[in-house]
Amino acid sequence: MIHHEEIKKYLEAAKGMTPDQIIKFAYKEFGEKIVFASSLGEEDQVITDMIAKTAPEMEIFTLDTGRLFQKTYDLLAKTQKRYPMTFKVYYPDTEAVEDMVRNHGINLFYESVENRKLCCGIRKVEPLKRALKGFDAWICGLRRAQSVTRSDIETFEWDGENQKIKINPLAYWTLKDVHEYIAKNKVDVNSLHAKGFVSIGCSCCTMAIKPGEDIRAGRWWWENPEHKECGLHNRPKK
Repeated sequence: MIHHEEIKKYLEAAKGMTPDQIIKFAYKEFGEKIVFASSLGEEDQVITDMIAKTAPEMEIFTLDTGRLFQKTYDLLAKTQKRYPMTFKVYYPDTEAVEDMVRNHGINLFYESVENRKLCCGIRKVEPLKRALKGFDAWICGLRRAQSVTRSDIETFEWDGENQKIKINPLAYWTLKDVHEYIAKNKVDVNSLHAKGFVSIGCSCCTMAIKPGEDIRAGRWWWENPEHKECGLHNRPKK
């Protein structure tokens, strides 16, 4: 398949590149056909800062599920003021949310993995598909060390779910690398990180973790680790 050859070519070209060089290279390759999906996590704030310095014309978007922490909205407002870039916010379809709540209840996600994935599908996956429409490639803040479901990601991958090239500039970075960049560049981050929240999503599905716990232990804490993806990063290869 053509895209597999393309990915091989990009992986070869990106060998030895730093994350900011990968971003610059990707923007040169795709221009206005590339977009950055930010969840406003620490990694994404690092990438936003890198984009501002290497490819400020690139569009950035985030998904507002309607159930985020107030601290996340505060960070979004601060980020939009600091970086004068195109920063779009996408929302779930109102009717779909209303139907889901009417049929399954407001806190359906605690009842089963199926219900939780239905909620993530409506609040995240569908808006993501709309946000990615018209683009050939998208950038994410995923790292290999984040979880068992991400341990084999590459800097360039084929995203079969969305039929696009997916770029993970921080794939090989550790959390220490992320924190060092944040400190050095005075990057704004969610104040919840200082309270033990490492991976931050919806307020109803995120809690602080204890020292030594897996960094995604606070996400959907009632589920097994292998289920802990919302559907944005399922990674079918075909």
